[in-house]
Order: sequence, then C-alpha cells, then structure tokens
Amino acid sequence: MQFEQSNLFKAVQTQGIFSDSKQFADAIPKISWQQACALYDQESPQDLAAFVARHFEFAPQPELAALNATSVKDYISQLWLRLERAPQTGNASSLLDLPASYTVPGGRFNEIYYWDSYFTALGLLDAGHTEQVSNMLDNFVSLIARIGHVPNGNRSYYTSRSQPPVTALMVSLLWQTHHQDQAWLSKVTDALQKEHAFWMADSEKLNDELTESRRVVRMPCGGVMNRFWDDSAEPRPESYKEDIEAASMLEPEHRGVFYRNIRAACESGWDFSSRWLDDPAQLCSINTVQRIPVDLNALLQQLEWQLSECYAALGDSQQSAHYLNLVQQRKRLIQAYLWDKEQGWFMDYHIALQTRSQVMSLAGVVPMFLSLASQHQAEAMVQRLEQDFLRAGGLVTTLTDTAQQWDSPNGWAPLQWFAVKGMLNYGYCKLATSVARRWLVMLERDFEQRGCLLEKYNVVEPGVRAGGGEYTVQQGFGWTNGVTSRLYQLSEEQKPHRIASLVY
Repeated sequence: MQFEQSNLFKAVQTQGIFSDSKQFADAIPKISWQQACALYDQESPQDLAAFVARHFEFAPQPELAALNATSVKDYISQLWLRLERAPQTGNASSLLDLPASYTVPGGRFNEIYYWDSYFTALGLLDAGHTEQVSNMLDNFVSLIARIGHVPNGNRSYYTSRSQPPVTALMVSLLWQTHHQDQAWLSKVTDALQKEHAFWMADSEKLNDELTESRRVVRMPCGGVMNRFWDDSAEPRPESYKEDIEAASMLEPEHRGVFYRNIRAACESGWDFSSRWLDDPAQLCSINTVQRIPVDLNALLQQLEWQLSECYAALGDSQQSAHYLNLVQQRKRLIQAYLWDKEQGWFMDYHIALQTRSQVMSLAGVVPMFLSLASQHQAEAMVQRLEQDFLRAGGLVTTLTDTAQQWDSPNGWAPLQWFAVKGMLNYGYCKLATSVARRWLVMLERDFEQRGCLLEKYNVVEPGVRAGGGEYTVQQGFGWTNGVTSRLYQLSEEQKPHRIASLVY
C-alpha cells in the first residue's frame, strides 16, 4: 500500500495537523511507513499530533538558519553548501534515492525540483561548482533510467508527472568540457532519447478520431504538439487537504478532472496561473490539459535539437538527421499555432476552442531564449516587454492580476533569465541589461530588510512581500540564487560582445 492511501495519512492531512500539507508527505518514519500505518489502525489514537511526534521526524533545513552575510553576493556564496544534500539510499521517507549529491531550492522544497535545477546550475557554475552540476545531471540520467522521466521532484508521490524538460539544457551547460568523452556522450544521449519518448508516448495512436492522448495532441493540420499532463487523477499528497477542499465545490463526477488539471499545472511548474484557468478568478475552472503551452513545445524543440547534436557527435548521421527533421517540424507547428501576429507574442493554444489563449505571459519569451523567433518577431516582442511587462523590479509574470502566484504582480527569477537571455540572442542588450539591473536593485533593497533571498518577488511594488498560491513565500532559494548570480555577471560585463557570450 502506498503511504498516501493509508488511513493515517488521510487523517493527518484532513485534520490539518500541519499548516502545510507537504510537511507530512515528507515526514521520515522512525520505524517504517507500513509499520506506522499499521500501528495507527490498531491503536486509533485520540491524540493524533502526539502519535505523529512519536513515530516521525523531519529533515533539517540548514538554509533557514541565519547567515552572517553582508551582501546578496555573499549570501549566495555562503548558501550553496547549505542547499546541498548528500546522496542517499534506502530512504524510509518519500524521497527517491539518488546516486550523487544534489542542490535543493530551500524551505519546504527539501528535494530536487526538475526545472529549478537548470537555473540553480547557472549560479553553481559561476561559483566554480562544476562537479555539482555534473552530479545533478547524473541524477537526472539515473531517474530517467529507473522511471522513464525526471519526476517533478525526487519524491515517490511525484513520479506520475515531470516538469518542463531541461535535461537538454543541462547537457548544453556541460557540452564544451564533456562532449568528447564518449561514455558521457552515450549516457546522456540515451537519457535524452528516453525523455523524448516519454513526452511523445501514444503519438502513434493519434488519428482523426483520437486527437488527444496523455501528453500528445494531434493538431488540425495533422502535426503533433505537446501538453502538460499527470497520469493520476487523485488529490495531490503534498496538497491533500487543499485539493479535497477545492474539489468539494464541484460535483463528484467532475472532481477527477479537476485533480488531473491541478496536477498537470504542477507539471508545468506554473502552479498556478491564469494561463490554465478558464475563469481567472476561479481555481476550480482550471483546464491545463486543454492548453498547448508555448514554453513546453519550445523546450521539446531544444531537446530534439540536442539529440541531433548528440547523435552527430556519436557518428550516427541517420539518427541525427531524424531528430533534426523533428526540430524543423516542431518549429513550423510553433509558428503556425502559437505565434499571434496581432499581439506580437507567442501564446498558448486552447485545444477545444482551436484558438490562441488571451493570456499574455512570459512563457512567450522561451522561443526567443531558444532562438526560435525571427528577428521581426523578436522586435515586436521586445516592444511588448518594454511597454507591458517591464516593472520597477523587473518583468511581471503575466499581464493578468489574480490571486495565483504565477500572475501579476509577481516576478520569478527563471522567467527573468529566459527573457534577458532571449533579448541578448537578438541584440537587445540595452533592455536586457535594464531588466537585469532592476531585478538586482530590487533584490538588494529587499535583502537589506530580510537578510535572505526568496523564491518570488512582487516586481510591481518592490518591498511588498509577494503573495498568492497555496503556501507562504519560501526563502533559500535555489533558482533565485542561480539566476541572480548570472545577472550579476551580465551587469558587470560592459562590452556587448562579452555580454552576448553568456551561454545557456
């Protein structure tokens, strides 16, 4: 029996023993989950909190302890070791074993998170921790070999979904120093191929009658694009109480669909955003699986391109040509379905309505980040960025102001990097540097007040603590540290040719 299906787990979560449901999902049993669950069923304890305290403990969070840091740069430098976790085997908790050390985001996120890891790696490389980045990639390779994909995080309850695929970007970070190593090249190529197969599973089943299956969707032209999905349609263990309460507003027959859409939004990393809501004011209107996301498809194009490069380096011209052909096919589909000429922006596509979404978000800059946009498109997008997205503290996530954390007024480090690097790709160094400097000034002023870095910021009113979402804003914070480190590097590079040399 999975622990999250046990009477003990459901009782702790529904009774709200912990203010954050994720805390008990990550608890470490002093005996074993099976034994603890059996004891609970036998004893039916009246004092549930005392029972939990007797039989469970919780992992330390060293990154939350005070640091004697005098600046943002000093804080980031000191925090890297505190965010590092040793490899473990035979975990009694929900943690999945990993063969190498890894870096966590921080706070409630005391495990790896898939797409976070790429942005964290930028800062680790800047700090000279190349071996740790290599370890993180090795962990991805191990997870893909065992599970078929990189889960949302290395928790057993995350294995039914992934996150935006960034293993190819991790490979690109290490390519220059590693690609001549044939063993390394074979290892990562096999992992990338398996990850691609995971996202494209069931594509051969699609036809005029069956146009959607899991993560693949047959478009009106016959081409195949991808969406976010989750193989489970149950409440999330890490947000069990929240999901049960939200679903109670729906008819019983609609609750499974709601759970799957909530989970699919978690696979997107944007949990939650008006991108996924049919009614921006109502979380219960979430309809993630009916969107073709621009960021996902752009990243899958990058995965296909990296596979072509890998096979070429291995001397397999046939496979290299195959994946290069997939790159060209996906480029055409992205241009046909996701570019909105009137808006001057790449938008998500609503499958059922067969029209582009009306929600403008920074996901639209990922094609620029990956050099998929034309120069003319980039020009239109840069105008949009400056006129509509640029705020005092950087770039706002969407132009929609809601109670969700991946909307206005919040800004997130990974999206700043996608946009800044995207602008640099097309020669818009002045605006890229302006965005970077606004972000850094905001962080430095906020750091003076709080003495730490956070996972997200209010970029509309810097200094006002960011809100929205299911939990309080977390400190640490892996991807904020990584991107901020890279943006410091950019701001210190005054020569255009040196700024443009910043790599993925």
